[in-house]
Formats: sequence, structure tokens, C-alpha cells
Amino acid sequence: MQSVILTAVAAIFVFGLLILAHELGHYFVARLTGIRVLELAVGFGPKLFGWNKQGIDYSLRAVPLGGFCRLMGESPEEAEDPDSFPQKPIPSRLAVLLAGSVMNLFLALLVFFAIFFFIVGTPTDTAEIGYIVENSPAEEAGLQVGDRITTIDNEPVETFNDVVSIISPRADQEFNITVLREGEEVSYTVTAEQESGTGRGIIGIGQMLERYSLVQSIEQSFRQYGMILASFYHVFAGDAPLDDVAGPVGIIHIIGEVAQTGLLNLLMLTALISINLGIINLLPIPALDGGRILFLLIEAVRGRPIEPEKEGFIHFIGFALLITFILFITYQDILRLFFGQNN
Repeated sequence: MQSVILTAVAAIFVFGLLILAHELGHYFVARLTGIRVLELAVGFGPKLFGWNKQGIDYSLRAVPLGGFCRLMGESPEEAEDPDSFPQKPIPSRLAVLLAGSVMNLFLALLVFFAIFFFIVGTPTDTAEIGYIVENSPAEEAGLQVGDRITTIDNEPVETFNDVVSIISPRADQEFNITVLREGEEVSYTVTAEQESGTGRGIIGIGQMLERYSLVQSIEQSFRQYGMILASFYHVFAGDAPLDDVAGPVGIIHIIGEVAQTGLLNLLMLTALISINLGIINLLPIPALDGGRILFLLIEAVRGRPIEPEKEGFIHFIGFALLITFILFITYQDILRLFFGQNN
């Protein structure tokens, strides 16, 4: 029962944060460009509570897995209003459509920064041991946290990268490590073990971390961000099979499992999903912001918009196909999670 509650709370936290960031992007840019905002809602379904300020309705709704920012001009009878979305210049409308995904991408960067600056810290440039894995070769040999490695088999090292580069090709090999501990040099014999999956040599040590380093936290955030963006290439290249794609049920299940391992991992997952949401929403698929951006670009080239009825019909078809795909992935999630089937 506790795991179910934890999963529910974690899912509401993750989805609520991502949706709020996305819709606030649309909201703020719409107001900056003079487009009238009619309502900003977090969640779907019945309204739990809300208020009206300066003609804008703000609400929190019962189903916390969605949200919307309703703009003037989304219905045909409002389209002629000078403050409506269709009446604004293409750059203004483009900025509004891009803002949701940009906010999700920016949110991920903020989450990474919070992790590295407030929680974890950033790696130092020294060869000092920051942590030792339990029952690892390093622990069995007698190495301790705080030891600064000076040589490996008489080869001098300056940084932790030097340590990694020397040990990595020595899987299952014995070598001598000299460390500086409390001003004295001490030597140990260590046998590296082979890391599963990579085959490289490891001894179970990690870098010393430095807390509250602003510049390094920013650098580490961008580095982590870049690694995730690079991994999307493999997804779009078709390297990830359909069985690895998760729908709403699968994502909630993953969130629940990760939440049980701690806040740090949950925040990492939140950043990953936020990047995923930001990129996918920009794909030129009808019913997504990317699809609407595509129509704006066509309008810019043609010099006039596509007829609203035709665009609306295309978005409807796109939405229907998107819902069908989500239902299919959800079906796959249910088979995999509850019946142990992978097809």
C-alpha cells in the first residue's frame, strides 16, 4: 500500500511539474506578445478550486495528469478578436507555440543544476578518492576515502581521469597503487575486476565531490544535458525497439520504482522525461505544438493561412492517431507489467 501511495505522489509531482512548466511557457509568452489568455489550468476534469484575476481563470483540476493554457481565438467565434491568437503576427504565434517545449527543456537544465549544486556536488580535478563501493577490490585492498592516488605501478597520476585511463585496460590484472594519506605515502596491491557490459577494469572507487561550486555545477549540468540529447539520436535512428517505449502506465510504473530509490534518482528521471516531452512535442505531428508550428511555416511561405476547417480536420486526424498510438503503448505496458508478456 505504501508503494502505491508513493507511486501516486511521485507521479503527481513529476507530471504536475512538467505540465506546469510547459503551460507557463505558453502563458507568459502569450501575455508578452499581447495574446489574451482565457484560462490556465493544471489537471483535467472537474475543477477542485480556482480564481479569476484580471480576466484570466486559474484552476486546479481533479485529474493531475494534464493541463492547458486556453488562448483567445481557439474557437471560431473568437478568431476575429484583435487580441486573439490568429490575429497576431507569425513570429508572435511561433514564439507562443515554441515556449512550452522550451520551458520543458529549460526545466531539465534547472533540475540538473539543482542536483549538482544542492544535492550531489561536482567532481573535483584531483585524484582523491571520494567514495568506495562496498565489497569492491579497493575496499578489500585497504584503500580509504580521502586517499589521494599518486602513482599506479610507478606511473604518476594527477587527476581522476588519469586513474580511470590507467585502470580501464587492466581488467583482471593485479597492480600497485600508492596513495598519500595524512602526509604519508602508502602502497596497496589491487586486482581490478571486469565491469559488466563494458569489459573495462574497475576497482570500485569514485571521485571526490565538491559542494556549492556554481561554475562547475553549471558545466556539469550542460554535460549531463548534452549526453541525454546525444542519446536521442539512437532513439530517432530506430535503435530502440518498440518494446522499450513506455506509455502512461509504463511511465508511472517507472516513476514509482525510481521514487523508492530516493529523491535524487526521481529528480534525474524528471529531467529526462522533461527533455523527452520537450523534444517530442516539437515533432511535426498534427495535434502537437510541432504540428501547429509546421502550419505556421506553411502560412509564412504561402503568404496566407490554410483554411481553418482543413487545418482543424488534419489536427483532429492527428489527435485520433496519437490517442490510438497511446492506447496501443498502454496495452503493451499492461501486458508487460501485469502479465509478463513482451509482445
